[in-house]
Amino acid sequence: MRLGSSAAMASLQTLDVTSLKAVLAEWRPLLLPSRLEKAQQADPCTIQLALRHLQGVQWLALSWQAEAARVHAIDPPPRQGAGSTLAQQLQHGLGGLALVEIHQPGWERVVELGFARRPGEPPRRWLVAELMGRHSNLLLLEPDGRGGRQVVALGRQVRGRQSRLRPIATGDPYQAPPPLAGDPPDRQTSMARWQQQVALLPLPLEQALRAAYQGISPALARQLAPGPWLRQPVGDLEPRQWESLWQRWQAWLEAVESERFGWRREGDGYRCWCLREEVGAPGPAVASRDGESAGPSPMPINTALARYYGNWLASQAFQRQQHQLQQQLQRLLERETGQASAQQALLDAVPESEALQRQADALLSQRQPSRACIAAAQKLYQQARKRRRSVASISARLEHHRHRLAWLEASLTFLEQAGSLEELAALGQDLDDHLHPPGGPGAAARRSPPSGRSGEPRPLELRSPNGLCLQVGRNHRQNEWVVFRQARRGDLWFHAQELPGSHVVLRSSEQVAEEADLQAAADLAAHFSRGRGNRRVPVVMAPTDQLQRIPGAAPGTVRHRSAEVMWGNPERALTLLAAQQP
Repeated sequence: MRLGSSAAMASLQTLDVTSLKAVLAEWRPLLLPSRLEKAQQADPCTIQLALRHLQGVQWLALSWQAEAARVHAIDPPPRQGAGSTLAQQLQHGLGGLALVEIHQPGWERVVELGFARRPGEPPRRWLVAELMGRHSNLLLLEPDGRGGRQVVALGRQVRGRQSRLRPIATGDPYQAPPPLAGDPPDRQTSMARWQQQVALLPLPLEQALRAAYQGISPALARQLAPGPWLRQPVGDLEPRQWESLWQRWQAWLEAVESERFGWRREGDGYRCWCLREEVGAPGPAVASRDGESAGPSPMPINTALARYYGNWLASQAFQRQQHQLQQQLQRLLERETGQASAQQALLDAVPESEALQRQADALLSQRQPSRACIAAAQKLYQQARKRRRSVASISARLEHHRHRLAWLEASLTFLEQAGSLEELAALGQDLDDHLHPPGGPGAAARRSPPSGRSGEPRPLELRSPNGLCLQVGRNHRQNEWVVFRQARRGDLWFHAQELPGSHVVLRSSEQVAEEADLQAAADLAAHFSRGRGNRRVPVVMAPTDQLQRIPGAAPGTVRHRSAEVMWGNPERALTLLAAQQP
């Protein structure tokens, strides 16, 4: 998934009680019974559990993250966070025990996983996930010897100043969440009683539904009635609207009671319950009561939810990391610009040395200059000589700042065009390498390579219209790699003229490049540059054996002896990119 190429989700649909019931309906046939093998903590608010069942091992994710509290099955994750305190407590408290009970009380967004020594015995430990927005939590419970349960471990402690109703810490007696407002939905309720309950308060329909009945989330309200109806006061609803809403209400309750669940995308969100006519229709697989699925996955709803929340969380992490890198680069750019301006001001002051020389000559041209005049003239001569001598050093420093500015501008371009967390990590490592070179102060503490950095760079590789290999550097390290490590005599280099961007190498050493191949390379160089928004971009083309590193410059910085200029079309490159996407 290219995170940078699509807009972030406008809002995240929370896991409501209907979706939770669908998740657990897929868990029970597969995981009862099963045995806990491993617990690890993926992030500060997410625990991952490995449960061995009759068909193999299934991993679960239980998260109490405020904006994305959720439970669902996941693919086997990488090993991580096994040494966290909470993971060790869960491993010690539940290790070797069998999962014998999956309980979800009423219309609460609460899951209780009961663990016993062996199937058939009553639970002696409970893992409770409370999915309630910013009040979400994960708790490990055991009997307290007095007929109740006490907290052994928990995801987050709630102090008295955070909650007067329900502070909770290790060792405290477990208290269930405060009871929900409204009545529990019931299929046996008559339409007249149901309508009376919904219309009890003069509110818009969505608020009235949520106030009257438990388990009604904003997403479920949208699934029950069109958006304009939800904003309409209940007193203004017509009889046909009440009838339509009642039919939808009954269909939802029937689906929940019969566990007729299935995955449906609706706008930016999803729906996990099925209408009767949707069962067996082409589309997402539907899970039935006995746990059988029409799809290849034994838990299609869990799989879809894991993808939905995983994409959203990855998008949030991408935006957060991109923003941090952008701020860091902007600060460095401002500082470097100020330093370059200061050096330019010193260089601009050099011509004044001639004026100082003339002033000194004028002082000494007097018939009988005084000692003060002679001293002043000598001081002026000294200043003039100093300014003339400083030209070389100032010019060198100014050139150094210009190279750094070009490097930072290119980094910003790479950042704007990045499309994955891996690309951001590579850019962050490039920046760290640039600021803290090996052997410099703080390098040992700051330069710990990320997991994805080891090994050779992996630039973007495409095929030209006639099958020649095209390599595109997406960061400074890849630019250096494709030009000075991968290129051979006969290959051609392309880069947007006077614009920061990617190096593109056409492997014309493999076979003779035709005009279409050259144009494709020029289009790619234009697309992966600061000029992406223009209709036409001038692109420099040069043989790779005529490229030279600039002494003292950052990796990926080159100069060329001779080159031709072509015109690249950034939009035309999109066709080439789309045609070669997997």
